[in-house]
Amino acid sequence: MQGTEADFDAFYRGTARRVVHLVYASTGDLTLAQDCTQEAYARAWQQWPTVHAYDDPLSWVRTVARRLAISAWRKQGSQERAYERHGESTSTATGPPTEDRVAVVAALRTLPDPVREAVTLHYIGDLSIEQIAHETNTPAGTVKARLHRGRAQLAAALRHEESHHG
Repeated sequence: MQGTEADFDAFYRGTARRVVHLVYASTGDLTLAQDCTQEAYARAWQQWPTVHAYDDPLSWVRTVARRLAISAWRKQGSQERAYERHGESTSTATGPPTEDRVAVVAALRTLPDPVREAVTLHYIGDLSIEQIAHETNTPAGTVKARLHRGRAQLAAALRHEESHHG
């Protein structure tokens, strides 16, 4: 058991920060990213003998964290809409982000979910097209098209943002 625990600890220390960044880039919500990442690693620990045997345990954790975040994000969006209908808001300030971060997160939010997922996995998660195709169960050609479309849409969104604030 000691070796298993040490293996998991090393895996966690070496990869958790990247998973948080990836989920944060996908959702724009750091707290959600941290919570989903922790939950994904907790699930990995519960199944560590199985997960550890996979060709790419990190891929499993990334997928679980992303799915948890997407589910929570959709649920939160429904809750926000319900609160807004009743004249309340659940938003809270956590400190001022940089202008660049705000612009990039806002631009990422304009992308359709599959395009945003491909862009964040490639540029934040540093995954190859083939890895993204495998993790998302999507043909490589579709991933390439989403990355191409995502780059164009991000460039347009960031140019638009810059023209309004520049």
